Amino acid sequence: MIEKMKMVHVVSTVSHKDEMLEGLRDLGLLHLAEKKSATHAAIERFTTLSQTASKLLEYEPDTKAKKEDPSILSNEEFEKMYGGVLEALEEKEKLSQLISFDASEIERIEPWGDFSPENVKALKDLGYDLHFYRIGKNECRQIFQDETIKAVKLASVEKMDTVAVLGKLPPEIAANEFGLPEKGVSELRQEIEECRKKQEECNEVLRKASAYQNSFQAQMLKAQNEENYSSASETTENDEQFVWLSGYIPAADMDQFKEAARKNNWAWMVEDVAADDENIPTKLRYNKVTKLLEPLYGILGILPGYREQDITLWFLLFFILFFGMIIGDAGYGFLILAATIALGVKRKKFDTPIYLMLVLSISTVVWGALTGTWFGMETAMNVPFLKAMVIPGFANYPQFFNVTSTAQQNNIMKFSFTIGAIQMELGALLSIKKKIGEKDLSWLADAGWMVSIVAMYLLSLYLVIGEAIDVKPVFIAILAGFVLVVVFGGMAPGKTFGQGLKTGLAGAFTTFLNTISCFGNVMSYIRLFAVGMATLAIAQSFNNIAAGLAHGPLFILAILIVLLGHGLNIIMGFLSVVVHGVRLNVLEFSGQAGIEWTGIAYEPFKKEKKIKQ
Repeated sequence: MIEKMKMVHVVSTVSHKDEMLEGLRDLGLLHLAEKKSATHAAIERFTTLSQTASKLLEYEPDTKAKKEDPSILSNEEFEKMYGGVLEALEEKEKLSQLISFDASEIERIEPWGDFSPENVKALKDLGYDLHFYRIGKNECRQIFQDETIKAVKLASVEKMDTVAVLGKLPPEIAANEFGLPEKGVSELRQEIEECRKKQEECNEVLRKASAYQNSFQAQMLKAQNEENYSSASETTENDEQFVWLSGYIPAADMDQFKEAARKNNWAWMVEDVAADDENIPTKLRYNKVTKLLEPLYGILGILPGYREQDITLWFLLFFILFFGMIIGDAGYGFLILAATIALGVKRKKFDTPIYLMLVLSISTVVWGALTGTWFGMETAMNVPFLKAMVIPGFANYPQFFNVTSTAQQNNIMKFSFTIGAIQMELGALLSIKKKIGEKDLSWLADAGWMVSIVAMYLLSLYLVIGEAIDVKPVFIAILAGFVLVVVFGGMAPGKTFGQGLKTGLAGAFTTFLNTISCFGNVMSYIRLFAVGMATLAIAQSFNNIAAGLAHGPLFILAILIVLLGHGLNIIMGFLSVVVHGVRLNVLEFSGQAGIEWTGIAYEPFKKEKKIKQ
């Protein structure tokens, strides 16, 4: 369920601002109504620590040679080490830039030979202003024909003539002047060598520091908490005497807040959240069953809005079914189940994600057993025990049950459409329940959608499966549902019937398009059949390829094909669950229930125990 929130205003004297913030942070209940940015220093500290810790990962030793992290450094010890790391990284960057520059200079001047720029500069000091050029053959002849130009021809550079000229060449002669370097090739190479030695010294500092990842994590957590504290401090409002902070607290936790306010001598005021407040956070209260869906909500980043319904239980039940139908193979289900158990044993902890995967894998095993699907092997139906668990009408190998392939496919498609219609009807029913409680007459529009969904379901069976259905009553039902939606769709609390009717009529064309979309939504559940069949077809293909090679020395290759093929198929199945299984819940079902997933996560001001990215 979605917990009710209260708007709370906490007041203290200016001189006790820090004590108030510390108390609220220790309490860990107040979700700030407004949250300003922390100071630049607080933000910069966490950012720099995070970036530095990431860079140090490159310097960790190989896994085999890796040792246990040393004990966490004290603040003083860490700052000393951290300062050395920053200096080493900065020095390494400078050395890299110098090496790059020197390498570029070597590439530029090496064709001219290994000479000493100091000697050339010494000649300039003696009054010999030498300039060096690369020129074409015509320009070379022109130079030596001009008695006013004092030049000496040098060895060719990159197939072009070169000359040393006393003074600059006249501008009318096309030539590329060679810029005299500060150092010669030998000096540059020596400098590069010295830079690399210094880089290795820096690397040694960084390798030693890479062992202190735990210390970095501890300091990053501290910096993040300081950033949050700074943000709360910046958010507070004040006058000359008082300072105050406003935010949301779950109604169920108000007694705990009042006790903290009494102990800390805060003045406070509590009120119901405003009807037009769009920033109220959502806090879901899970039970032992619905808590299974918490990890998926976190991965997807979705949350119902504060004034929306909590459909977590229904979302979970349908998601479990969709997962089983999409993966669809009992053999895959057992592999996922075994891997999940092994992971839990290895971690010595069976947490919520582990329990969710256990339930999903069992769902896959059950659906695969009911359809007779075991690693896509037809021979599995020769095993009496496996065959006995199959529902003949759903069997993926119908020939073993005297059922035609067409009849089997139609049964699965009908089941998919039925699940879709039930889920969408449930969504509309949940919307009706909510609106009746709010005395919103537009619940009759949802009743109209319920009529339309049944009609669209029957129409799907008629068009796709070819069931003998009298379509005349179906189209009458669609028309009746359309009329109900148009007449009552614009109703809302505070509106007169006439105002609601006017709004509904104005949106009649949109309702017409939505009615067509309703048919598409029911039809979209056929993906449960299609994706499940695709998973089976891929498994069978890899089995057939492997069977053709399972002779002689190619037997090992056949085993690799089976392992890689089925492994890839399982991965693709998981992706299909995200694309299709989640979509049916988040779009089709949620849309019918009026859920837009606009929730703002409840994140109270508190001292975090782990880094939040």
